[in-house]
Amino acid sequence: MWKRLLLLVLSVMSLSAAAAPAILIYGDSLSAGYGIGVEQSWPALLAKRLEDNRLRYTVSNASISGETTAGGRSRFDEALNRVQPEVVVIALGANDGLRGLPAIQMRMNLTAMVKAAKARKARVLLVGMKLPPNYGPVYARQFEESFPTVSRAENVPLLPFLLEPLGTDIDYFQADGLHPTAAAQPRLLDHVWPALKPLLR
Repeated sequence: MWKRLLLLVLSVMSLSAAAAPAILIYGDSLSAGYGIGVEQSWPALLAKRLEDNRLRYTVSNASISGETTAGGRSRFDEALNRVQPEVVVIALGANDGLRGLPAIQMRMNLTAMVKAAKARKARVLLVGMKLPPNYGPVYARQFEESFPTVSRAENVPLLPFLLEPLGTDIDYFQADGLHPTAAAQPRLLDHVWPALKPLLR
């Protein structure tokens, strides 16, 4: 009898864990933990914060270093099918900017991903990026305005600039001057959290 009861409890616990809604983090190296341990990345810290706050979500980090919005768009349906997220954080675009790719194509790719996530009834947080001044004011403006443009058109919340809390403090960046250090990750999470939390139910 006790054995059957134990098996029943374990079965219920397993089903409960499997039913936990998922948050899909869909970004590039800034979210993939480039140059640091994956467990130190802000998405990994997010999973710990959710647990500490007794918010019953799992975190699936599908971020890939070097990813562009075009690359992200090409594999987005697979990620949605695999994770079946309730919340999606789209944090792509930095590599489009660094490569000088057309801003209009980036907007189209971001829009397509937002629409695809909404079609699955997922709630979306769009995360923006800014460029260094050496890319020229015209392109930089087109690039930066793409994120609020998509946000307004698709009626999804926007976090304008992922790296905003780091400023120009070199201590928060690796030697390449582009990628945040492990010490910067809690700041990134604290920055993302107020925008993400309202999407959690």
